[in-house]
Amino acid sequence: MEKQTYTYDEAFNASLDYFKGDELAARVWVNKYAVKDSFGNIYEKSPADMHWRIANEVARIEAKYPNPMSAQELFDLMDHFKYIVPQGSPMTGIGNDYQIASLSNCFVIGMDGSADSYGAIIRIDEEQVQLMKRRGGVGHDLSHIRPKGSPVKNSALTSTGLVPFMERYSNSTREVAQDGRRGALMLSVSIKHPDSEAFIDAKMTEGKVTGANVSVKLDDEFMQAAIDGTPYVQQFPIDSKNPKVKKEIDASALWKKIVHNAWKSAEPGVLFWDTIIRESVPDCYADLGYRTVSTNPCGEIPLCPYDSCRLLAINLYSYVINPFTPEAYFDFETFEKHVGYAQRIMDDIIDLELEKIDAIMEKIKSDPESEEVKGSEEHLWEKIYKKTGQGRRTGVGITAEGDMLAAMGLRYGTEEATAFSEKVHKTIALMAYRSSVNMAKERGAFTIYDSEREKNNPFINRLKDADPELYEDMVKYGRRNIACLTIAPTGTTSLMTQTTSGIEPVFMPVYKRRRKVNPNDPEVHIDYVDETGDAFEEYIVYHHHFLTWMKANGYDTDKKYTQEEIDALVAQSPYYKATSNDVDWLMKVKMQGRIQKWVDHSISVTINLPNNVDEDLVNRLYVEAWRSGCKGCTVYRDGSRSGVLISAKNDKKKEEPAPFKRPEIVEVRPKVLECDVVRFQNNKDKWVAFVGLLDGHPYEIFTGLQDDDEGIVLPKSVTHGRIIKNIDENGNKRYDFQFENRRGYKMTVEGLSERFNKEYWNYAKLISGVLRWRMPIEKVIKLVESLQLDSENINTWKNGVARALKKYVIDGTEAKGMKCPNCGQETLVYQEGCLICKTCGSSRCG
Repeated sequence: MEKQTYTYDEAFNASLDYFKGDELAARVWVNKYAVKDSFGNIYEKSPADMHWRIANEVARIEAKYPNPMSAQELFDLMDHFKYIVPQGSPMTGIGNDYQIASLSNCFVIGMDGSADSYGAIIRIDEEQVQLMKRRGGVGHDLSHIRPKGSPVKNSALTSTGLVPFMERYSNSTREVAQDGRRGALMLSVSIKHPDSEAFIDAKMTEGKVTGANVSVKLDDEFMQAAIDGTPYVQQFPIDSKNPKVKKEIDASALWKKIVHNAWKSAEPGVLFWDTIIRESVPDCYADLGYRTVSTNPCGEIPLCPYDSCRLLAINLYSYVINPFTPEAYFDFETFEKHVGYAQRIMDDIIDLELEKIDAIMEKIKSDPESEEVKGSEEHLWEKIYKKTGQGRRTGVGITAEGDMLAAMGLRYGTEEATAFSEKVHKTIALMAYRSSVNMAKERGAFTIYDSEREKNNPFINRLKDADPELYEDMVKYGRRNIACLTIAPTGTTSLMTQTTSGIEPVFMPVYKRRRKVNPNDPEVHIDYVDETGDAFEEYIVYHHHFLTWMKANGYDTDKKYTQEEIDALVAQSPYYKATSNDVDWLMKVKMQGRIQKWVDHSISVTINLPNNVDEDLVNRLYVEAWRSGCKGCTVYRDGSRSGVLISAKNDKKKEEPAPFKRPEIVEVRPKVLECDVVRFQNNKDKWVAFVGLLDGHPYEIFTGLQDDDEGIVLPKSVTHGRIIKNIDENGNKRYDFQFENRRGYKMTVEGLSERFNKEYWNYAKLISGVLRWRMPIEKVIKLVESLQLDSENINTWKNGVARALKKYVIDGTEAKGMKCPNCGQETLVYQEGCLICKTCGSSRCG
């Protein structure tokens, strides 16, 4: 039976109704989560279809075990994102037969034993790419690579050290695109490594390591030495009793560099590695392959090599009864029951993931390549399959902590609010582990469970003290999952749940937004017309839960308030002094430490600071995070991502950039234009864009297939050339692309326009016309992204065109009218073609 398909507009309009008019949430859902095939056909009309898809698949797994939950019960938990929300990959992939991809959000990789050879380094590079193409974020550690200057037995004679390999892995990440977004990478290194200072400095050089997050693993000995001003010994290998390299350093000086770089550029993040290992339940099985070596890109899942994690969030706001009133209370009875269901659903998702990995391996086996080519990819997934099934690791987390506290009348960052949050997370830990023990009775424990190995683990003993009966049952029956909990940034999930992300403070609940209007409607007041000619009216939009507070306190939510009136309302509400820039930062760190005691993995939190804070505050926050028991910490100072990088070609202090001048309009196209070649992927097809440049600014764009019989075949090394306008003997115009090959010979591809689908060619002509009249690039991108075209395939193509143009936006340019999908603030700026949020530091490329 043929499945029903929907047009983009049908899905968007149905989702708009589902989200009660929230356009951003509707577009995010249709673009990221609705099931589509390779031809752009959409098979889901609204999130209700998605939730039934997930519920039916989880119910299918439930039916294999005693006391199964029904599809209706599961749907009711997920409907309207109210209680339980699968995140990212599970939401996209469960029940999706059109995509061969993993359900895991993140992976860590790494070779067993010595991994310092070129062969091992290149194998890690390949495994990173293979995972990213299946939608996975990847983390790996570089502490195994010998330091710079070490002797090697090849023609180089000495090692180059860590930094060149950081660039290698970063470039691979930028190369892999996944349906409009790049892969995510975390690189880490131990502070004990002699090259750790170079690692810490690597991202301070312009254009270097732009495709990776970096974090340094700090041990307790280093932290104490940095505070006390005593020496610290670095060595290689870092864990060897007889190291080949040893050097004594000034710990305080290196610590100041970490603090300075974090203050200046928001990196490196810090991982308090002894705390992570000491608290890690899976590390009780380190000798069986579960030794934690690095974290995923968001830093909330420390993992052993070839383990992975799937994520699910519980919406805390939904358990507040009578929100924003004096009668508000938290429904712990329902909450405890739902936490148990969440852990059960996560375990079911592991079975679904094992099925997905089987499908991936079958696909690899059926590929036409030789065993020599595809053998390494197959072996990679065999290792992941084993770790997934053996440990059954899960990642149950939360969203909307800030909204929960506000709805309870508690101000984020106060002692009262922190104590309540700690109680909530203690409840999650006890109920999730209780659920895992109950599943061990019904389904069996994870295969290597051994209570004797875990008896001295601090986290397990915390559970034992809080609930002795739970611990006795765990010793008797085992546990279904090696580890259960995390707190991840919920990103676009928080947009669709209309909540704040993770344990972050609430974002500013009220803001101005532009609404597009019909200029021919006499009833509509138009405030201004923008550069595209579109008419807009300014009006006030409220944060969803702020509206609930207004209604609960008798305010008219239909009235159009001035911004001054709104500010006065905010000052009377529980949202006052609860935004990311208002909270007590030290209290936030202490809150993270107290919650961390009840989370067996880690907590992903960014401390957002105003631009004018000094480095001493960053120092105090990092030290307090270590002392409070946090497993990691990242700071983001407003504006620190923009204009902080140092050019490798010039050591002089960067001058303030000159005011931007719009380039001069040149109506007659020059015969020859310099050209950049930008490659992108449209569904399964590989495309190439030729961007003609006049005085360094985009002037025209051509696009076409690069690997079809009728398409354009270019060496991968070609990134630049010239577009030449020619006229044949019949007076017909054509555009040729010319480049120089590696031997210096000129090569010409004739008739670019003849190689295009006519429809694509016409749209490209339209975009080129806008470029020639020098509309600002960020406005052109917005125009392209707003095009609503009939074919989903063309819609996907135009997203690729927008990606190709983003690299030409001047760093620091504000993305006006766009909200950060992570924190909801309209504080996005362009940086190296990516959108960076100045409020929370999150980034998105592509």
